[in-house]
Amino acid sequence: MSSQQQQQVREWSGINTFAPATQTKLLELLGKLKQEDVNSLTILVMGKGGVGKSSTVNSIIGERVVAISPFQSEGQRPVMVSRARAGFTLNIIDTPGLIEGGYINDTALDIIKRFLLDKTIDVLLYVDRLDAYRVDSLDKVVAKAITDSFGKGIWNKAIIALTHAQFSPPDALAYDEFFSKRSEALLQIIKPGAYLKKDAAQASAIPVVLIENSGRCNKNETDEKVLPSGIAWIPHLVQTITEIALNKSESIFVDKNLIEGPNPNQRGKLWIPVIFALQFLFIMNIEALIKNDVANEKKPSWETRDVGVQKETREGGQKNTRKEKRGAGVRK
Repeated sequence: MSSQQQQQVREWSGINTFAPATQTKLLELLGKLKQEDVNSLTILVMGKGGVGKSSTVNSIIGERVVAISPFQSEGQRPVMVSRARAGFTLNIIDTPGLIEGGYINDTALDIIKRFLLDKTIDVLLYVDRLDAYRVDSLDKVVAKAITDSFGKGIWNKAIIALTHAQFSPPDALAYDEFFSKRSEALLQIIKPGAYLKKDAAQASAIPVVLIENSGRCNKNETDEKVLPSGIAWIPHLVQTITEIALNKSESIFVDKNLIEGPNPNQRGKLWIPVIFALQFLFIMNIEALIKNDVANEKKPSWETRDVGVQKETREGGQKNTRKEKRGAGVRK
């Protein structure tokens, strides 16, 4: 992290706004990371617009660090929020939605990639909504854009987060059943976008968590915000983030080659000597074949006859010349 970024890191005071039980769990998880020599963590939050990315960032930090307005469109630039606590630094990068007018917003995607230059992605938090009844091709397009930008390996560091978890499913459908079907449907559409095979273990290993950012979220007897299942969702989310950060897969370092891809001109230069060598061998082989064909060519009888006449004429002329020279010598 650069010195300029270090100056922007503030104390993670927002953690004090959580219920005491949540604070205790979070500090235990941070301690677990430090025991594994992980002193900083960078979470990249991505997804379509209007799914609750910024609200999720605010919920994790415990402060209103990213402006949110239901009546305004999202900003076009990423925002990185950094907070430090007990020698540990948490970085969360909020990004604009990747879809505009039914297509990938290439401008926003390019800005995101430039913003991430020389940064390391430890966890990808892919955000969508639980109360979206159907998946569509846009989910596949977004997953493909993320894969093309940061590589297939980023899904080893991914968590799918479904917001609006305090949602009442349609009649006659149990909450857990709805959550299971919604998660499976989203994973099935993400797999081809992430270039994962249907039975790939990598896809099945992507965890799905539930998030409820609204102030109406239910609380338990210890004042923790809980899901309909009774799970305190903030500690559960941070625990899942910790597990992904500590898994065996490498974090994604965003360098210039990752953003721009290999230089096609440079890649082509490597083939120039090979192409020249093949051309040389091809030409030599063609010349040899031509010479062989000429040598073995069957000439027509008239051409052979003409050649014989020309030979006899040359030989006769040479004989006459020699006779004339001898006659001249005798006369002398």
